[in-house]
Amino acid sequence: MKSLLALLFIVSATIAAAQSVPAIDIGPTCRAAAAGSTGVNQDYDSCRKSEEAARDILVQQWNDFLAADRGSCFRLTTTGTPGTYTELLTCLEMKRDARKLPDGATVGRGLGR
Repeated sequence: MKSLLALLFIVSATIAAAQSVPAIDIGPTCRAAAAGSTGVNQDYDSCRKSEEAARDILVQQWNDFLAADRGSCFRLTTTGTPGTYTELLTCLEMKRDARKLPDGATVGRGLGR
């Protein structure tokens, strides 16, 4: 029963993420960054401002990203961690930009030949 409830929660969160910018609790991540436990030494206020700026970009561009990517990136960036808006935005941008690559594009192809 608990696993069914967990699955329903994940599905509903994914659907919500596909419709509008999801709410991500950035507090734990920014506290960890301020404590230096993430390997990045950043003060709490600076972290929050950076995350709020990433959220603002997401709000402006949300509908430009594919719904499938929005759900996929939300799950990817929040599974096992609270996630951040920066991670979510980066994931979405990478998926979008990867689609723009020419078919068969390979890193380093044709270099030095």
